[in-house]
Amino acid sequence: MHFSQKVIYQIYPKSFYDSDGDGIGDLRGIIAKVPYLSRLNVDMIWFNPFLVSPQRDNGYDIEDYYQIDPLFGTMVDFDDLVQALKAVGIDVMLDMVFNHTSIQHEWFQKALAGDPEFQQYYYIRSAKTDGTPPTNQATINVENELEHGENLTTING
Repeated sequence: MHFSQKVIYQIYPKSFYDSDGDGIGDLRGIIAKVPYLSRLNVDMIWFNPFLVSPQRDNGYDIEDYYQIDPLFGTMVDFDDLVQALKAVGIDVMLDMVFNHTSIQHEWFQKALAGDPEFQQYYYIRSAKTDGTPPTNQATINVENELEHGENLTTING
């Protein structure tokens, strides 16, 4: 079946189903609901991010693209989830926004430290003279979190 013909169901893991009673949805919770997902006759699940993140932007502020956030489970849980979905014919799509990182991401920290290789991955500009961001685009003001000594606004590029 061509991708454009698939029925895709989006899951925000943080609020989907909590398997361990901590009030936060997790990968094991999604596994528990695979029979339900199968009954919906969906072809694919589109997962919002569940990688390591400080969770200041609903998980889109990724700190580590290689690790599952312990808030949601482990890599073993993810492998089990993929296998459970595959067993009932449901494909997996991960929402990966590679041009958006956490201010804690290693590359961003290297860019702030002045490493020219990593500075080319971000637009880092001083604020306008009146203190407002150097752009008219909506952005999260991270100046207090950066503690960099300058009023900076960043736009991942």
